[in-house]
Amino acid sequence: MPRYVRLGKLPPKRHIAFRKPDGGLYSEQVLGVHGFSGIQSIAYHINMPTRVSGWKALGSVEPTYLKHEPLRHRHLKTARLKPCGDPITGRIPLMGNSDVLWQQAVAAEQMDYFFKNADGDDLIFMHDGSGVLESMFGDVPYKPGDYLVIPRGTIYRIRMDSVPQRMICIQSATHIEIPKRYRNNYGQLLEHAPYCERDIRPPVELKTHDEKGDFKVQVRARGDLTEYSYDYHPFDVVGWDGYVYPWAFNINDFSPITGKLHMPPPTHQTFEAGNYVVCSFCPRMLDYHPEAVPVPYVHSNIDSDEILYYVNGNFGSRKGIEEGSITLHPLGIPHGPQPGIAEASLGATRTEELAVMLDTFRPLYLTQNAVEIEDDAYWKSWKPE
Repeated sequence: MPRYVRLGKLPPKRHIAFRKPDGGLYSEQVLGVHGFSGIQSIAYHINMPTRVSGWKALGSVEPTYLKHEPLRHRHLKTARLKPCGDPITGRIPLMGNSDVLWQQAVAAEQMDYFFKNADGDDLIFMHDGSGVLESMFGDVPYKPGDYLVIPRGTIYRIRMDSVPQRMICIQSATHIEIPKRYRNNYGQLLEHAPYCERDIRPPVELKTHDEKGDFKVQVRARGDLTEYSYDYHPFDVVGWDGYVYPWAFNINDFSPITGKLHMPPPTHQTFEAGNYVVCSFCPRMLDYHPEAVPVPYVHSNIDSDEILYYVNGNFGSRKGIEEGSITLHPLGIPHGPQPGIAEASLGATRTEELAVMLDTFRPLYLTQNAVEIEDDAYWKSWKPE
């Protein structure tokens, strides 16, 4: 789990009077998970965060899934997506289930409002571009290859340095966490973990906005979007501390675990959540047994759907893919290297592949958006040439 962080001004004890320069009380807010049994942060606001000047319903944002698609390996070409919207409105749902929603965005516009996801945690992978994740907890600068982990209930805005920017937006019904096997009983990352606390980047600066005006916050909850109007800036926090906050981790800071023979996908695991995991495939040395076959063996997905997003096109076990491709290998049928790949890989000592993988333990359903960017011939790529 992320470490304890504190920013800004705080009283010496929790739940005691903390006064403004004019003598009034700051408004204390506890933000926690799992009721009062999980991690939490405490923030102090200039204004009461419960006070709003108005609201309006913006309608449903639930994706519509195709429930009776034939079982087959699929290849989606996200390069076919046109830049549109901002980092929120530009999210195009491609697949999902009750545990997780995979959305793709090629954001072309800046956000002129704020956003809060009450339906789940957000995990955003920044394929390219840089900018700042602004939030009530402070600023988190981001760069290409960053994962941004945003706990549910966080009010935030993404400010891009340039447009368009490509990103994956994974919405999680359960909390996104660092895998338990990487942590000791105290939450510290262990020596064998592929990354450590030094790689985790929490907010670096708390910018307190004591401003009046008309500020819009779009809240996603129960599959609907509601726009709240505030007569004060929502980033009015003067100080906070705790374990709940947005943070960044760069895929290039993942230290791959290598071995004498081919290592299975769990060695690439980066995050865990309920009924799915996220893995990072990074440049690394390959297996060092003299007769090792360094590409994956054929494996059957008995109870798992596997999604791979190719950040670059240098993926040793797959041909016909390109930067930004997504392959979906569903449960129920085996998959593995295409013809000739295993033989051609013999003697290779290094791979430059970079990819993000989502493995789910319940079936994913596609949307019409996914079908429209599909390479229909992908399933034929295992036929002999």
